[in-house]
Amino acid sequence: MRIVIAGGHGKIARALTRELSRDGHTVVGLIRSEEQSADLLLDGGQPVVIDLEDTTVEKLAEVLAGADVAVFAAGAGAGSGDARKNSVDLGAAVLLADAAESAGVPRLVQISSTGADLVRDGATPSEVPDDFVAYLRAKLGAEEDLVRRDLAWTIVRPGTLTDDEATGLVRLERTGPDESGTVHPETTGSIPRTDVAAVLAEMIRTGAGARATLHLISGPAGVSEAVAIFA
Repeated sequence: MRIVIAGGHGKIARALTRELSRDGHTVVGLIRSEEQSADLLLDGGQPVVIDLEDTTVEKLAEVLAGADVAVFAAGAGAGSGDARKNSVDLGAAVLLADAAESAGVPRLVQISSTGADLVRDGATPSEVPDDFVAYLRAKLGAEEDLVRRDLAWTIVRPGTLTDDEATGLVRLERTGPDESGTVHPETTGSIPRTDVAAVLAEMIRTGAGARATLHLISGPAGVSEAVAIFA
């Protein structure tokens, strides 16, 4: 398969690139700086320099042409202002989905965030810091845009991310409102970034998780077992 990852230099994206390239898949990482290219090449990926805040659907669709899966793993990052959260975590996600549709990419996997439902319907939860509220609103907006599209989309909401060693053991559960309007609650918890990448890689390999919003934390099940439930 050919997989294109937006935000290709991020920690989850790089781990995902290593996972998939070891399997013989072609992994293209979209990066903002030429200086990041060497890292992606070491991971087994193919770097493409493109600024998702300063490009067009047409240019991005050219990069996506022939891809089997697009992955949105980009983010404005800690310390960014509300405007940049809106332009990257929301705007770039919508741009990638637009370009995927234009290029005929059948599947898009989007990394979102635990807690996105806290800001649904304009809510401003008092227990959430202001800068994180803006982040959650951007992530929820990207989710709401994606679920309306005719793509085999998957949204993954990881818990608190850590740089711990992978355990290979996770809890993957449906979350957010389903088609009936029932809201599935999330369980708080954390997960190593490498385990997130392993789950994403298994979903991409198997096609599991299509048109599902899933919460992901460390847990009792092996990656293959957890993902197979959503095949």
